Amino acid sequence: MATLKRASDIHAAVIGYGGSFDMGTWHFRLMRRAGMRPTAVVDPDPTRRAAARADHPGIETYASAAEMLRCSNVNLVAIVTPHHLHAPLALQCLRAGRHVVCEKPMALSTSHCNRMIAEARRRRCMLSTFHNRHWDGSILQAMKTVRRGDLGDIQRIHLHSGSYTAPQSWWRDSRSISGGILFDWGVHFTEYALQIIDAKIVEVSGFRKEGHWAPHSPWKKDANEDEVSAVVRFANGAWLELTATSIDADPPVEWCRITGTRGTYRFGGDTWELVRASGRGQAVRRGKNPPEQWHRYYQNVADHLVKKTPLIITAQWARRTIHILDLANRSAASGTALRAHDPHWKVDRS
Repeated sequence: MATLKRASDIHAAVIGYGGSFDMGTWHFRLMRRAGMRPTAVVDPDPTRRAAARADHPGIETYASAAEMLRCSNVNLVAIVTPHHLHAPLALQCLRAGRHVVCEKPMALSTSHCNRMIAEARRRRCMLSTFHNRHWDGSILQAMKTVRRGDLGDIQRIHLHSGSYTAPQSWWRDSRSISGGILFDWGVHFTEYALQIIDAKIVEVSGFRKEGHWAPHSPWKKDANEDEVSAVVRFANGAWLELTATSIDADPPVEWCRITGTRGTYRFGGDTWELVRASGRGQAVRRGKNPPEQWHRYYQNVADHLVKKTPLIITAQWARRTIHILDLANRSAASGTALRAHDPHWKVDRS
């Protein structure tokens, strides 16, 4: 592959231009801000290809990844498809010598991640995952608090997503396509936790409830679980409690609760609260989370490809998130805790 001398030498494609969340447009917007050149869209649906041409005049459109890889000079591909397609499409693009960004989750199993990492190394291509929420205002503010030492030693984190929600007919409620309920917000929250707890993953215990919503689901036996919880043990003695649910009639207001030896920190999307013990009882501070900085993801990718700046969201980092979710599902199925294999934990997240 030709040397990339400037960000505009990065000719980018998006595979999957579906209407859900308008993610294809989001990727192009952030790529363009980083100086990249949006070049092509791949989607099997002719109406979505037409939408891409209307949104981005002059864009190349293709019905398949194979056609795009054969006909286009694209050198960076973002895969924005249902989750079960991430690994096969990433492998196809890597084998064609293209750099790859996968939407999160990176894949649906640890073994798929391992294959993707090996292929990227073999082809000397960049492989990353679009963990834009690494730069959510909520986690940026939380990490400031953690690094200042306001919480002391981090003991445990509890992360919770969901409510009392009936399944829908879209693909995210199909377990075989989405990976299950943990692979939605769970992938964001697990990445938060790995920023906060800087230690090796030791083991994962998973717990699962299913069957309540299945009779009402268009997916029937392939419907997502009603609830999955995981307890993750780390080598430094800290642990993570993660729950994704569709049967919680009274969910907590906050997304995340971090407990340390000096204080407790809670945050949601907009606000944070720090509670510390004092001689007079409790000292409480509250505030608003700063704005998100999602643009930093593609800026780092561009700098990595052009200037050799270290990549922040490496494939190895993204694999850690999938390994936890994969082990949680397997543990829930087997009814026993499973040991982790976490060779890439010591990485710089700054």
